[in-house]
Amino acid sequence: MTYTERTYRELHHQGDLIHFQVSIKETDLDIGVRRERFSPDLVRRVKEIISEQRTLLEEYIKGDPDFQTTLVPHQLRPGAPALAVAMAEAARLAGVGPMAAVAGAFAQYVGKDLARQSRDVIVENGGDIFLRSARPRKVGIFAGPSPFTNKIALEVQPWQTPLGICTSSGTVGHSLSFGKSDAVVILAPSAPLADAVATAAGNLVQTEADVQKAVDFAAKIPGVIGAVAIKGEKLAAWGQVKLVPMF
Repeated sequence: MTYTERTYRELHHQGDLIHFQVSIKETDLDIGVRRERFSPDLVRRVKEIISEQRTLLEEYIKGDPDFQTTLVPHQLRPGAPALAVAMAEAARLAGVGPMAAVAGAFAQYVGKDLARQSRDVIVENGGDIFLRSARPRKVGIFAGPSPFTNKIALEVQPWQTPLGICTSSGTVGHSLSFGKSDAVVILAPSAPLADAVATAAGNLVQTEADVQKAVDFAAKIPGVIGAVAIKGEKLAAWGQVKLVPMF
């Protein structure tokens, strides 16, 4: 794991939760649950969920390879698994390919299962987060070379959760982006939707002058409740977003 990845994960860690990591192929989750709910059985359960859902998705893609490669919304074939359906619907609303929603979809699928056992759950998958919480939470924003990195965080209230908090960046990480944003963060009850919209909005940012354009785009998509766009020294925000100092 690189220094950048470790730094990013530190920004969403919660002191009252036990955090653990589960990694299977490209799915690399950092998970926080209430201390009294953590157990080796819980870790095994997460591994089973990921393996099962990855197998279902991989088998579907064998019969529908365009699902994995297209950069535009995609019509599913009959019999698509639930994860693919969620990804395709999010992609349709955002105007991107369904794989733009894969990290958020896995985070949400695992998070919803864990939420049956732990009142407080945070699942992060490559910068995309599913959060359910019974108390206010502070989630830091990692914006690469921008001076806002390690300076600001989102304050999330319990009534806003369960919530997807997903980030796209053209300067950090390996995910495909046609933009040059330092960070575009989208809030939506659906983590797959937040993930797909973050990608689409991030594609719009080439210079500091584009951050408002990205936020305005996200604001028009049904289901999105908040957006933050950062490029260099410029930041734009909209919706149910409360920015607070990180430390």
